[in-house]
Amino acid sequence: MRLADCVKLCMKKLLCIFALTSLIILAGCTSKSTKTVVTFASWGSKSEVDILKPILSDFEKQNPTIKVEFMHIPQNYFQKIHLLYASNTAPDVIFINNLNLPVFANANCLDKISADKNIYYPQALSALSYRGNLYAIPRDVSNLVVFYNKDLFDKKGIPYPNKNWTFNDFLKTAQLLTDKNTFGVSFEENSYFFLPYLMSEGGGILSDNLTSQIINSPQSQKGLNFYTDLRKKYHVAPRNDESASATMAQMFLQQQLGMQVSGRWLVPKYRTDAKFRWDVINFPKGDKGSIVQMDASGWAISKSSKHKLEAKKLIDFLASKDSSEKFAKSGLIVPARIDSSNSKAFLDGKAPENAKVFLDVIKTSKPTPVSVDYNEITDKLAKIFEIKFN
Repeated sequence: MRLADCVKLCMKKLLCIFALTSLIILAGCTSKSTKTVVTFASWGSKSEVDILKPILSDFEKQNPTIKVEFMHIPQNYFQKIHLLYASNTAPDVIFINNLNLPVFANANCLDKISADKNIYYPQALSALSYRGNLYAIPRDVSNLVVFYNKDLFDKKGIPYPNKNWTFNDFLKTAQLLTDKNTFGVSFEENSYFFLPYLMSEGGGILSDNLTSQIINSPQSQKGLNFYTDLRKKYHVAPRNDESASATMAQMFLQQQLGMQVSGRWLVPKYRTDAKFRWDVINFPKGDKGSIVQMDASGWAISKSSKHKLEAKKLIDFLASKDSSEKFAKSGLIVPARIDSSNSKAFLDGKAPENAKVFLDVIKTSKPTPVSVDYNEITDKLAKIFEIKFN
């Protein structure tokens, strides 16, 4: 073979090797730069989002092939999620609560999902299930307790409430707290806040099997009448014109309320803004005991998601003990994970002193019976309640 031919052959081989190497390099670059985008929708206050974003950032660092596109929808959340499903642009992962889950599950919008039953409170798993199937991994449980102003109790020489107190004790305490400057207890017309009064008497809005409304049952009416009397008969709770535009939380902070029936979400605000000592106690006992509704929120995967493996990875990361404790540390939530709720992150010694109450009430809590049309039912009842309460 002539020298010129050898040179040509060598050049061809070198060009082939160069081309092959370039393709390999390009392929490697492409695989590194191409990421699977997982869309994730959630509501939440600024403080909640400030906790969530670093967790999502950590997830991306540990999963370099996945990019999370966070859709923060602070207002009209479920209406907007409905529109996204209707337009076939639903997020891969949605944050959802038990009050709205039946609508999406019944419409076949969500994937069934599994969870380790030993990790989570059974009430949380029950709340996020529909027709016997779990549709979301729980993040938190939500129940109502009684916040009370310890300084006001001390000033008036009133003993602090104890876990065995009854509706009658509750009323007497509210009466002792009430004066020209202070109301004994909060009053909100949203059914969420007076449902424990009904449930503790054996009533509610829907029957446990969801086949009928029980709002007119003797038990429900007994609880509803007791609640109404706090405002209209005994005047230990403020009327709308007396609270004006102030929320119950604002009135509590201004020491215009001695007690407030509300949930864990108020703890961060009261830790920073309350200029007095405060604590929490379980809801008082009616004829059936101290029974409050157990609600839950968690993460679900859209049926239409094209990235279900990646979506499940994200949910598993969000639901991990480490992530759960980051949420718990803020004081914002009661973790649905049993280990996280009993950890130092939750029981950290900060106010309230009696933080374990949030866990103790889980034992007697009952998942809210919720049907597909539950929100429509409560909206219609709201008009009736408005007349009754005023």
